[in-house]
Order: sequence, then C-alpha cells, then structure tokens
Amino acid sequence: MNICTAPVASGEIIYDASRWSPDGVAKAFDGVIAASVERRGRGDVRFLQLPFAEAVLRQYQRGGWAARVSRDWYFWLGREASRPFREFRLTAHLFELGLPVPRPLAARFLRSGIGYRAALITERIVQTRTLAECLQAGVAIDWSAAGQMIGRFHAHGLWHADLNAHNLLVDAAGVWWLIDLDRGRMRAAPGAWQQGNLARLRRSLLKLGAVERIEGFNRSAWPALCQGYRAQ
Repeated sequence: MNICTAPVASGEIIYDASRWSPDGVAKAFDGVIAASVERRGRGDVRFLQLPFAEAVLRQYQRGGWAARVSRDWYFWLGREASRPFREFRLTAHLFELGLPVPRPLAARFLRSGIGYRAALITERIVQTRTLAECLQAGVAIDWSAAGQMIGRFHAHGLWHADLNAHNLLVDAAGVWWLIDLDRGRMRAAPGAWQQGNLARLRRSLLKLGAVERIEGFNRSAWPALCQGYRAQ
C-alpha cells in the first residue's frame, strides 16, 4: 500500500495511492460514482463499483445516548485522533500483516465548527454472510475456524472495540473475516482484554438466540470456537 493524505474543502482524506488518485477518491465520497444503498445497523451503507474493485462506503454514525446529541458529528481532537484516520491506519496495518480484514481504500473527515463528520471506504468482500446471518438462517457454522480467526488477531495484539456476531464475516470459500475496526487498537501484551472480547461476542450470540437456534450451543458450538481460538 502507498498511504497518502490530501486536503479537501474543509477537511482531509487519507487514501491508498497505489489504487487511485485524490480526484477519484473525492468523486467516490461526493456521490459522483454510482452506488447502491442498503440500510445496515445505524445507517446506510453504499456499495460502489470502482474501476479497480467493488467497495463499501460507510458514514460514521453514533449509537446509544450520544446519538441524542448528534448521530454523525464528533468532537475535533486533531487529524490523527480522528475516527476515520485511526481506523484507516489500523486496518492498513492489519492488512499488511496478512490478516483477514477488508483492504482500506480511503477515509475522509470534514470539519464542522469544533467537530467533524467522517466516512470510510473499504474494498468489498464479496459473497459473504455475517455470523449473525448464518445463525438466523440456520446455516452450518465452522465454529472452530471462526475461533482461529479471532485468535490470530489477538495474537497480533488487536483489541476489537465491538466484537459481535455482525462483525464476523464468512465468504463462499469458508474464510472468516473481521470488519468494523472503529475505535479498535493494538495492545502490547496479552491480558484480560482478550477474554473480554470473547465475552462480548458470546453475549451478542446469546442475544441473537444462539441457545434456542443451535442445539448444544453451550455444549459443543461455543467450546469449538474456544478450542479453535486456543489452537491458532
């Protein structure tokens, strides 16, 4: 990757210059490039057909109590502390380590008073389902492989801020991917944060009805994930 930055009106972009130009990035963010839109999670996700890849454009959106103040406005603490720049750089670092994350293509912030609004573009991983979708559709799940994937990230020191069943994807070849690295960070040493991540994932699965949907979830499925996690 060739990571560069460039100014734009009232803001700045960070992008992979080995894939496209600042002008192409600006067109993608400004909606010049045709896109289909799906409602996912807190907001809309735009799917872009770029000259070199399919891509996903995600606007940063708040959840919880903070959304009552503003759904998409964040307090400005500096360029490198901004959500899009941090997520882009973290994802690029993991991508270059060979870990299964979507390739980051560009991110942008636009200043607004003492705050900013932001968006991120990543390469689309095609023909995937989230772990949540697999669970709800009754699709067979390779729990051990999912656990191995999480274990690889933890071994490299990644703490995921929101490890849940919607942020684990499996593609048509059975490869597991990790997405949505917003607010994630690298940890210098193993610790309780690893089990905290797994506990968060387990709560997510229970909330989606894993016990009711999967016979022997507590007896076989979850232990298989944990065994895969330890075996990575």
